[in-house]
Amino acid sequence: MATLSTAARNAACDAIVDLIDGGSGDANGDLQFQTSGSSAVATLQFSATAFGSASTGVATAAAITSDTNAAGGTTTKAVIRDKSNATVMTVTVGTSGSEINLSSVAIGSGDTVSVSSLTVTMPAT
Repeated sequence: MATLSTAARNAACDAIVDLIDGGSGDANGDLQFQTSGSSAVATLQFSATAFGSASTGVATAAAITSDTNAAGGTTTKAVIRDKSNATVMTVTVGTSGSEINLSSVAIGSGDTVSVSSLTVTMPAT
C-alpha cells in the first residue's frame, strides 16, 4: 500500500479545502445539513477563508457561523459547498461514530445549529 509523505498529505488536504473558497457566489462556502432525501435542514456559513493550511495532513476550519433559524428535519448527511453551492464533499451525520457528530440529528424548525470545530484529514495510507 502506498504511503503519502507529510508534504503530499498537506498539499492534497489544502487542495480539497481550498475548493470551498471558490465559486462565483457572493456568500462564503457553507456546511449544509440535509435529510436522506437531500432537503436542507440547516445551513451554516464558513468564514471567507474556510480552512487554515494543513499540518500533518489535517486542515482545521476557521469560525463557522451558526444557523439561528434552521428549517428543521432529521439530518443524515451534510454537504460542504463552495460559493456557487457546488458540492465539494458529502459526509455522514449521526450522534456518534459518524464523520460529523451532533448532540441530536432531529433538528426543530427555528432551532439554532452550531458546529464548534471541524477538520478535514488526508490520511497517510
